Amino acid sequence: MKTEERPKLLIVDDEKPTREGLRAAMEDHYEVWMAEDAKAAMDLLEEEDFAVLLTDFRLPQEDGMKLIARAKSLPKPPICILMTAYGSEELAVDAMKRGADDYIAKGRLQIDELEMRIARALRQQNLEVENAAMRQQLQSKFGLENILGQSPAMREVFDTVRQVASSRATVLLLGESGTGKELIAKAIHQLSPRAKLPMVTVHCAALPATLLESELFGHEKGAFTGAHEKRVGRFEQAQGGTLFLDEIGEIDPTLQVKLLRFLGERTFERVGSNKTLMADVRLITATNKSLEEQVQAGKFREDLFFRLRVVEIKLPPLRERKEDLPLLAKSFLSEFAMENNKKVNDFTPDAFEALMSYPWPGNVRELRTAVESAVVLARGERISLRDLPATIREAEGATGHPARLPAQADLTVAEAEKRLIIRALKECDSNRTLAAGKLGMSRRTLHRKLHLYHLEGI
Repeated sequence: MKTEERPKLLIVDDEKPTREGLRAAMEDHYEVWMAEDAKAAMDLLEEEDFAVLLTDFRLPQEDGMKLIARAKSLPKPPICILMTAYGSEELAVDAMKRGADDYIAKGRLQIDELEMRIARALRQQNLEVENAAMRQQLQSKFGLENILGQSPAMREVFDTVRQVASSRATVLLLGESGTGKELIAKAIHQLSPRAKLPMVTVHCAALPATLLESELFGHEKGAFTGAHEKRVGRFEQAQGGTLFLDEIGEIDPTLQVKLLRFLGERTFERVGSNKTLMADVRLITATNKSLEEQVQAGKFREDLFFRLRVVEIKLPPLRERKEDLPLLAKSFLSEFAMENNKKVNDFTPDAFEALMSYPWPGNVRELRTAVESAVVLARGERISLRDLPATIREAEGATGHPARLPAQADLTVAEAEKRLIIRALKECDSNRTLAAGKLGMSRRTLHRKLHLYHLEGI
């Protein structure tokens, strides 16, 4: 096996004979590196990706358990095994609590046993990585497949996502809260060459400016009050992958400057450090605010705005793509019926009409919550009007919404939609453009549904 294919092993011990003896014993199967103290070891750990850290407990200035704690904070932490001649059960338990993967006493150290323990730990780590990747794939459902929509507006979004995913371009997602900006960000990542590497998400409005800077760029020990250990920031954690910054319009001017520098040079510095670091990170940002207005108001840098808006994707609110609502509602119905073990499989016509009439200020997120609530409260196999949240029931009869259809127990959702279309056309004197607007769908979608329901002659 070639040297570069062997796992990297870092041996840390202040006694040279021990280091050299372990190196000679392990170099047939590992690319062995050595350090005599914690500082030298940490410098190496920050420069190279090690599969295994084998460290003595007794080290000059800093003990091995503190070194392990620091190693475990790295973006790609190694397997950590602690060695000591001062073994005890209490020390072993403490070592495990502080991140050690295994513990071995020097006095009983057998090379065969050490190799066996390292190999076992590496197999377990590989299994966990594979399981995590599988869970991420299942959760994300491979890109766009979990984002429902057949409206022209959403098809345009999907086309743009597919085009931009393979590039390195920075993407700015615009849209109201609840329109699915984070789902689109995940889809771009999953469809990109970076899909096997991390996607890290930061909600910028959730943290004050001082903490957000540390969250993004990391900090050195002692950089500020409470900084007891060095912290790796989200840019380093996302190395090689994607960093998604939600609510980007909330960041303060100081952080805007640092972000602008990163976009220009791909470099940054941890808080409290003068050392320049580089990160290969694809940046996706999102906001429900108008950044143009913030630029005009002097709250957001114009140069940063243009850097972020290399590709802009606008997500339509649900009220502007009502033709997607039946598809979304049925999908949520199936999901929550299965989750709650309930035999609920449809909506009554008046419940469906209420969903179609409601303006959905909270967009798809609000629809999802409303359907979940209705499934939980449903008394039969179909969701009725009384099962829906009060805000939707009360808004259903508001001015400008179609009048309620008479409820019939045997009327299907498709039949209810057909009746709504007929009524809208009659109220608009067969003007299809006006009827489409009244129904909250595009003229093209209305034509398709007229053909589907054999209503072309109306």
